[in-house]
Amino acid sequence: MSFNFQLPIAIGSDHAGFGYKKQLISFLQSKGYQLLDLGPFDENSVDYPDYAHPVANAVEEGKAACGILLCGSGNGVAITANKHAGIRAALCWQAELATLARSHNDANVLCIPARFVSEALAQEMVEQFLVTPFEGGRHQNRVQKIACK
Repeated sequence: MSFNFQLPIAIGSDHAGFGYKKQLISFLQSKGYQLLDLGPFDENSVDYPDYAHPVANAVEEGKAACGILLCGSGNGVAITANKHAGIRAALCWQAELATLARSHNDANVLCIPARFVSEALAQEMVEQFLVTPFEGGRHQNRVQKIACK
């Protein structure tokens, strides 16, 4: 299954990912995507959960097609987003990982380690994440086993 881009893409970061977030917003808008920027709105030091939770909520509640989160290592935002039952957040540092996160794991939030990838690679990962559909099939049963009951 592919994302429903009649909805915006939710995006958020902490201060370490702020510059990449701004750049990705421009990149995605130039491709015609709608964005829901959930902050922060400057480079001042912030706590990543304050931005990861709103992005996860927007995806979980069907207000966004998917989410993109950035922080220094990507770990903080991934851990936070994955606390939400309806979220499958994938920490990626290569384009192939972003593709596999979608096609095999039906990931709905991409987490990017801004201090460890280039802006060009971040763009490539986002592009692959957005265009890759979930394969379903043998992967569907595995994805259904992820949520705790």
